[in-house]
Amino acid sequence: MHLVLMPRKGQLVVLKSSSVPPKEPRSEVSSGVSSSFCVTALDDATIKARTDSYFNRTKEIVSRFGDCVVTYAVFIRRPVLSATAMVEDWLKNIARERGIEILVEPVFTEGEWVGAGEPLLYITGFFSHLTDLETLVLQKLGACCVAAHRAYQMALSLPKAQFLAMEARHCAGYEMQELMSYGASVGSRAAQKEGAVGFIGGATDATAAFFGQTHGFGTMPHALIGYAGSTLRAAEMFHEVYPDTDLTVLVDYYGREITDGLAVCRHFKELAEAGRVGLRLDTHGGRFLEGLDPQESYAVLDRYVPDAIRRYRSEGELRNLIGTGVSAAAIWRMREVLDEAGFEKVKIVVSSGFGVTKCASMADASARIDIVGTGSFIPKLWNETYATADIVTYDGVESVKTGREFLLPSFRRAEERQRKRLHPG
Repeated sequence: MHLVLMPRKGQLVVLKSSSVPPKEPRSEVSSGVSSSFCVTALDDATIKARTDSYFNRTKEIVSRFGDCVVTYAVFIRRPVLSATAMVEDWLKNIARERGIEILVEPVFTEGEWVGAGEPLLYITGFFSHLTDLETLVLQKLGACCVAAHRAYQMALSLPKAQFLAMEARHCAGYEMQELMSYGASVGSRAAQKEGAVGFIGGATDATAAFFGQTHGFGTMPHALIGYAGSTLRAAEMFHEVYPDTDLTVLVDYYGREITDGLAVCRHFKELAEAGRVGLRLDTHGGRFLEGLDPQESYAVLDRYVPDAIRRYRSEGELRNLIGTGVSAAAIWRMREVLDEAGFEKVKIVVSSGFGVTKCASMADASARIDIVGTGSFIPKLWNETYATADIVTYDGVESVKTGREFLLPSFRRAEERQRKRLHPG
């Protein structure tokens, strides 16, 4: 049974959920969220150790001098997509663990665009119950909302490409990894509503459920090729052990992307003709794809997308188009070689720094990309992820610190919507 908590002087009035329309289901994300490490309830000793000390002191002071019902508004200072399920479920589990009532009211549906400074959600409960949770709430909110926004932009830039979330190695532990995967899944579903393919899976089993999968995706690291002694031998080993899995092969280990890529395609010709072979370009940023240099890179784009290199470009855009590493020219050249050799169905998989800007550059050059492996939805500027919470009412009376008055109009609108839900007509 869902409960709605209406603040009154010194108490919480609990109403049955029959008075309130049910919230929209979270669709396929719920399994990933509900089973995640991030939403597991913590005991009071752990919360006390992990929260800011002044919240622990506030809890003691309020418990001594008299509790009150408060409502927090939680916001971020930059535009994001709403990704609040982790916080909602964590608070639900904390409330159950502590035997208390907490009302969490998201202002936006999951994946909806949120303007800078707009409250994402309101949290209502007794002050002594909530104050020591603030630090941990903020940790679970800001980063995944920014990641959702970035993943959304990336997927929309390359709407026909499949994306794989490969953020795990770049995360500071598995709690961050879950937050990032969750954010990517939210951004992906928002982009899918606008026609993009989006993220079809992730790199690890633990976060697969966020993308509606049961296991992580991925075939081989560079280390396996070094172990095998050749790119082709690594492909043979992989196929022998996993014959039913599509074969995606890294081709940059020896700096012979084209030579080794074609060798793999010729050896696995039946798989290639069935569309079950992919060549992954992960060329190091210190060199060009085999056979390319600045002039030849320019020539490749001039053959296929001449307009892409005849407009004003920033230094970063030029690097993405005709520079070292996995450039648009490198992708076009690999596609050209494969098609000329009769391997039109072989997929091109790209990785290495495919964030918002690089995806936009690839879209501008109409790069023929089938799959993007990336963790670059992780926020680039971490200070943009900082979420903030401010109390806006104490026992139903509005009060907010000077400078945060902008939170009140949104809160009043939310209150009005709540009144209309409870008392229609």
